Amino acid sequence: PSTLRVNHSHMRLNLHSGRLNDVEEANPVMASAPIAPYNSSPLGNNSSPNASRESLKMEPLADVAMLPGEERVIDKDIIYICPFNAAVKGKVFITNYRLYFKNTDSETPVTLDVPLGVISRVEKMGGASSRGENSYGLEITCKDMRNLRFALKQEGHSRRDIFEILFKYAFPLSHGMQLFAFLSQEKYEENGWNVYEAMEEYRRQGLPSSEWRVTFINKNYELCDTYPTILVVPYKATEEDLRRVATFRSRCRIPVLSWFHKENHAVIMRCSQPLVGMSGKRNKDDERYLDLIREANGTTKLTIYDARPNVNAVANKATGGGYEGDDAYQNAELVFLDIHNIHVMRESLKKLKDIVYPNVEESHWLSSLESTHWLEHIKLVLSGAIQVADKVSSGSSVVVHCSDGWDRTAQLTSLAMLMLDSYYRTLRGFQVLLEKEWISFGHKFASRIGHGDKNHADQDRSPIFLQFIDCVWQMTKQFPTAFEFNERLLVVILDHLYSCRFGTFLYNCESARESNNVRVKTVSLWSFVNSDTSLYINPFYTSESSRVLYPVASMRHLELWVTYYIRWNPRIQHQQQSPVEQRYKELLAMRDQYLKKLEELQLSDSTHLTNSSTPNAATPNQHITHLQTPF
Repeated sequence: PSTLRVNHSHMRLNLHSGRLNDVEEANPVMASAPIAPYNSSPLGNNSSPNASRESLKMEPLADVAMLPGEERVIDKDIIYICPFNAAVKGKVFITNYRLYFKNTDSETPVTLDVPLGVISRVEKMGGASSRGENSYGLEITCKDMRNLRFALKQEGHSRRDIFEILFKYAFPLSHGMQLFAFLSQEKYEENGWNVYEAMEEYRRQGLPSSEWRVTFINKNYELCDTYPTILVVPYKATEEDLRRVATFRSRCRIPVLSWFHKENHAVIMRCSQPLVGMSGKRNKDDERYLDLIREANGTTKLTIYDARPNVNAVANKATGGGYEGDDAYQNAELVFLDIHNIHVMRESLKKLKDIVYPNVEESHWLSSLESTHWLEHIKLVLSGAIQVADKVSSGSSVVVHCSDGWDRTAQLTSLAMLMLDSYYRTLRGFQVLLEKEWISFGHKFASRIGHGDKNHADQDRSPIFLQFIDCVWQMTKQFPTAFEFNERLLVVILDHLYSCRFGTFLYNCESARESNNVRVKTVSLWSFVNSDTSLYINPFYTSESSRVLYPVASMRHLELWVTYYIRWNPRIQHQQQSPVEQRYKELLAMRDQYLKKLEELQLSDSTHLTNSSTPNAATPNQHITHLQTPF
């Protein structure tokens, strides 16, 4: 069987070439299917071959090369209760970075390679008096759609040491220890921290201009502690105006420029909700400021996209928030996008995990998937971004916000920018987009993911960034030639969102990263990715600089990202590349070989012609003209 995928346009399931069509009873079929060797390790977990020579002095850890800075803490004989291969005897190794398991009792290799940052919960299973085989041990809940169970012998508190060590190293911040990113000694030729420079990116967009200026009012994070230091604001707005507007916006997150359309000068602005409250407060400075945004390119009506459902926005008035009312903002049009909050998204992903791990129940697959509402949320986020992109493309400026402007707002602005600007669809440009809209503008990665924190039930946790990456994946499926990067990059980004191996996604905002010296003390994920870009290149990519992408955001065209959500199931064949992509790469390699051979022939031909001094011989260039093939 190969990769599992849901295609709503056909409303059927297929276990052939990536689709879930015509599946019979799932479990009986799966039980009789030949099982591939079970290898549960995230993509991009091993050190890149292009890392510097110094960083490759690694000690062996069973069959896995340890990372520079990684140290072994404990190893123990254990039984892994594999949901696919039943109970497997083996040895577990725990380091300060990962949990690694390898079986010892069967010819079929069964391995687990789990970065400790992926673990969200460690619990004891059973007690000293528990009856039943393998009823005493540990249960581990992970953030990447899987759970692990291990059994130990019941006598002599055999699990105490491993439980305590695992709990301590999986949640270092809860135990006064450092995240692994600060202990890592990895070295790469390129410094990934230099991928994004704010001024360079604004210049690429065509800024500053006669309508927009760069301000350093936030250079010490005094205006807004969750914004970056460099901001772009209307040329006519003074520093005092910005300070006054900040008093009327939640968390002082004033409307600032995210993207500038070079041709029609329309802009995407991002901010947080206005502090209207129950009494319907007004702020003349905020109203005038939004008018300055509208006037900058002569937009007749400024469109304000509020990501929330209308009822939620109204409810937020009770806690001092709210939205821009018609009476106060007469030159603006308010549109609610009906995207639900972080708690709804968290529950939706929980339901999705329940239906994809460990077993996919075929009998009610479509209704089960629908009941999670996951694809429905993906649809709403995508359709909101399409509206933003379409409005800007037609020449009107927009303001985007949710409650605090760091979750749904980041989803909408970054997806709209991906649709409008082909630069962000390149490998480098996508890195810039994430650094700019998500990392520098204060998406709360630490709170949403819970890096190194034992409080698994924390209400701040939510898969907002995962949802965005899923939306990007949906776009790559609908426009297979428009993106320079491939699916592998998206999976590696998500794996290292949790792993704590790199500093890229640590902390909640730029000011926190600066005070913890992240750029100096940790390695950037982009150092790792850019050390071997060939792994992440889409061979079908065709550069089209002015093309705006409008994906179809209807349920019939959205699919479950099976190669991410169901990748731990060994019966779902791990196809890192589609057969078509593999064949295409082979053809490209053959083309390169033929062209090289052609050059050699032309060179020898040219030498021969020179030696024989034939006056009317064809030139090498003429030979090329007849032999070139349009690949």
